[in-house]
Amino acid sequence: MSPTIGVLALQGDVREHVDVLRSLGVGAVGVRRRAELDAVDALVIPGGESTTIDKLLRAFELDGPVRERLRAGMPAYGSCAGMILLADRIIGGIEGQRTLGGVDITVRRNAFGRQVDSFETDLVIDGVEDSAADPVHAVFIRAPWVEEVGPAATVVGRVAEGPAAGRIVAVRQGPLLVTSFHPEVTGDPRVHRLFVQIVRDSL
Repeated sequence: MSPTIGVLALQGDVREHVDVLRSLGVGAVGVRRRAELDAVDALVIPGGESTTIDKLLRAFELDGPVRERLRAGMPAYGSCAGMILLADRIIGGIEGQRTLGGVDITVRRNAFGRQVDSFETDLVIDGVEDSAADPVHAVFIRAPWVEEVGPAATVVGRVAEGPAAGRIVAVRQGPLLVTSFHPEVTGDPRVHRLFVQIVRDSL
């Protein structure tokens, strides 16, 4: 059975994620209504502005339904702002900002700095095929990093060199995967392929 993976279509790189997922042979659709959420097996939460996505989730009455699906075991992948939204705890959020939760991590919003501080580096990501020999090229744009990982979650990627060396930028907890970076913009589908396998394993 081939899964159908939704991409939260409220803000961010929606089309880019859909295109990568379809290139891997799975169904991929935008999600902005409850009926669309109910029809998918998993959800990608793209980058963008986490505070805006939080507000739009409430405006589109998706906040509660997404939380319910996550608690019921729906696989989800969050990149950049998506990492913030799937984190249980947040540092540096604006007043009233909420997360969907699900991953036992504390995330620092905009930890790597402003847009002008965006950068690229190569990463080894546990579970991504051949990444030890052929690292994942990661693009960070106003990205968060993980300050603290609780016992339920597992670190699968850290920055290896430079001023941010050692910072945690990829975490997995069961069927949930989060990254600080944007794999949808590099042409390398391996992070998405890992998520597709997580989804298939959950069916």
